[in-house]
Amino acid sequence: MPLLYSGTVSDLPVSLPPELALRLASALDRESKIVRGLEALGPIAGRDVLLVDAEQSAIGAGLVTLGARLVHAPLSKPLRLAAAENSVDVVVGLWSAFRGIDPGELTEVDRVLRPDGRLLVVHDYGRDDVSRLVGERPELGAWSRRNGPFLSSGFRVRVIHCWWDFDSLEAAAAFLGEAFGDPGSELGATLKRPRLSYKVAIYHRSRPAA
Repeated sequence: MPLLYSGTVSDLPVSLPPELALRLASALDRESKIVRGLEALGPIAGRDVLLVDAEQSAIGAGLVTLGARLVHAPLSKPLRLAAAENSVDVVVGLWSAFRGIDPGELTEVDRVLRPDGRLLVVHDYGRDDVSRLVGERPELGAWSRRNGPFLSSGFRVRVIHCWWDFDSLEAAAAFLGEAFGDPGSELGATLKRPRLSYKVAIYHRSRPAA
């Protein structure tokens, strides 16, 4: 069963039918490590934050809980952010946005960021249990290399080690089989605990000085 990555809404790192998406949302990063990582790299609390293409995400809700003044923006090509110049402290993209480096997108982000504003981009890092479900994704290795598009363009990277946590081994195995077919069933049969290791990379940069 092929895994489809969402090209329009990045509420989750994978695109699934609604019932399965709800089950994944309840399992994904229950410890809120991704939100805490964004706060550490922003910060987020008490600041004006623009979230790209993730209006329904639990991560967005977590940012609001921290005290972010959150504004949502759709993903577009070319990227156009409905915000005034120098009006935003942090721009955040989750999975579907900023897939590699487009100089025009960085120019648009820098237009809306205040001096010393921050761009934080969340992508899968791979090298974990979840990557066994989805097969080869060469872009993940390229993105994390020193000569890759992010790190060679002034970004740094922080890797967050988190989990897909389920209530029981039976719940984990059932979800994996229904969501991912044979690869999911095979992985579910090997689990000793009801969780899958999951690593995300937060690529981060500050707006360059004028």
